[in-house]
Amino acid sequence: MNLPNSLTVLRIFFVPLLVVVLLTRQPNWNFWGLPIHFEVCGVLILLVAAATDVMDGYIARKRREITTLGILLDPIADKLLISAAFISLVSMGLMPAWMAVIIIGREFVVVGLRDVATAEGLIIPASPLGKTKMILQVLAGCAVILAAKHPSLKMLGTTLLWLVVLSAVISAIHYFGVFWGQINVRVQQRRRAVLVVEHKEKPADMLTPTGTSGDP
Repeated sequence: MNLPNSLTVLRIFFVPLLVVVLLTRQPNWNFWGLPIHFEVCGVLILLVAAATDVMDGYIARKRREITTLGILLDPIADKLLISAAFISLVSMGLMPAWMAVIIIGREFVVVGLRDVATAEGLIIPASPLGKTKMILQVLAGCAVILAAKHPSLKMLGTTLLWLVVLSAVISAIHYFGVFWGQINVRVQQRRRAVLVVEHKEKPADMLTPTGTSGDP
């Protein structure tokens, strides 16, 4: 359990905390005359969790501490955080359910494609579209959360949500295109290998005899 993995685990622990803050709409109190409402706490939790996503990857690459555990946990932590945030926003009536279905559904589709690719020994590299989508998701989540107490931000939140949906669809299409290209090459290679094996294993008695007749 190195530092990058610890940050990833910390991001997972932020998920239930974010859900509790958003769904209970607590806390709401003043700190030395400064009002601290649930939307501020929710945004802070989401931003800190997103910061750990950036930090764990950077530290792992810089220290060369990339581990199997980190590779497995990092995408899970990201998807848990975003799914929990958007489902909570739907429950609060701040976000259309169909948008959350598209955004979260895209995550499951990409995970499925990656699993199939891994089983075939293929690698689908991370796309800049995916990284852009993650940034937009965090910004949209913050704007929509703040809009709960500040209606003037509702238009900004809605605009960012539309951008998230578009980026989710486009990045999903991109991932599917990369996946299909790689898997199609692999299938063609297997077919050629099967044809070569069948040709080599063809019985000798199936060949046309060229020797003399055995009749007396």
